Amino acid sequence: MFAKEYANYIYLNLENQKEAALFLKNLPVTDLYQAILLQKNLALESGNVLLFIDEIQFSPDAVRLLRYFYESLPEIHVIAAGSLLEVMAEQKTIDFPVGRVQFLFMYPLTFEEFLLAIGETQALQALQVIPLPEFSRQRLMELFHVYAQIGGMPEIVARYAEKKDISSLKPHYQSLFTAFQDDAEKYARNNTLKHILRHCIESAPLASGERISFAGFGKSNYRSREVGEALRTLERAMIAYLLYPTTAWEIPLLPDLKKSPRLLFFDIGLLNFSAGLQGHFFEYPDLHSFYRGKLAEQIVGQELLASEMTIFKKTVFWVREKKQSNAEIDFLFPYDRHVIPLEVKAGASGSLRSLHQFMNLSRSPYAVRLYAGRLEITTMTTQEGKQFFLLNLPYFLTGKLRQYLDWFLSEKPES
Repeated sequence: MFAKEYANYIYLNLENQKEAALFLKNLPVTDLYQAILLQKNLALESGNVLLFIDEIQFSPDAVRLLRYFYESLPEIHVIAAGSLLEVMAEQKTIDFPVGRVQFLFMYPLTFEEFLLAIGETQALQALQVIPLPEFSRQRLMELFHVYAQIGGMPEIVARYAEKKDISSLKPHYQSLFTAFQDDAEKYARNNTLKHILRHCIESAPLASGERISFAGFGKSNYRSREVGEALRTLERAMIAYLLYPTTAWEIPLLPDLKKSPRLLFFDIGLLNFSAGLQGHFFEYPDLHSFYRGKLAEQIVGQELLASEMTIFKKTVFWVREKKQSNAEIDFLFPYDRHVIPLEVKAGASGSLRSLHQFMNLSRSPYAVRLYAGRLEITTMTTQEGKQFFLLNLPYFLTGKLRQYLDWFLSEKPES
């Protein structure tokens, strides 16, 4: 779709050995470009050109030559895509030309993108109105429930958009899940790590939303060091994320890497498929009603990660670990000079004990609850007498969090 903006479009796939071989000849980049045109049998019209190089992880030479496209053929615009580039860069098989490449991190579709993909234009328009019109909340919650069931993998969403038949998606989930397993295993440095990677991919969906220990992860006999290496490989591959806690309540939010992290899987649809949950969605009114409430935290975390494509930035969560006084906040969100605590809760009620403990320490008077209720702002008071403002936000507005914080602070000036 983006390529339609260009007069000329050239597509290369470096899984194709003939096309990958073009980059092995050590040609000057101007000659290389002519060789590409010759092999693709293209006689380009005048006008701008987009060169799309797919699966670039198979050719370190192609990555190296990106610099020279920029310097010698600036009129040629180049986009490269590939999986597990972070892993390969760390293994020193790929050196990115510093200052010549802009990175974008691709995530599963957000809820907003999901609505666009399945043609729910009226719901999409309502989602973009701030503050949300109350009459649209029920319909958006219903659609969010579907989104949380099937997830945001583009192929899955495209097939759902065709038939609106969730039951027909199972073989496509299986195919995708197997492909991710096979892809990740290619970058294991030995056979032992290959087996551990496979175990971690299979176990990660079942542990999503939980704080984990590396040693014995997924009821295995694997050691902490082995599992840690495997999970960090999956993290660089953007298949799973390790979210670490902090004890801070103001910027900078430094994660405590000595404490056990919380695991977050990359797509809720594949999580549901792996855990066998999709057949149970129709039995429950909201995401907190089954699977120990983990799905609500998963989808909120997934939306938070996807809200920023230009940097790879994980959120942290807050802990206070004292005898008879433990507390935990699901996510912390830096906003301007504030640190906003985000609590994911069931229904319109639910205990906010941990939130009150955090707010007693915080210098900011603002907090957010993500839940299945209506959009509203309430004034709260802790047992110690500190007053703060709570933005109650339906789950499906997580992707609009920054815009809603703009609105929230304009409605409730600092006290």
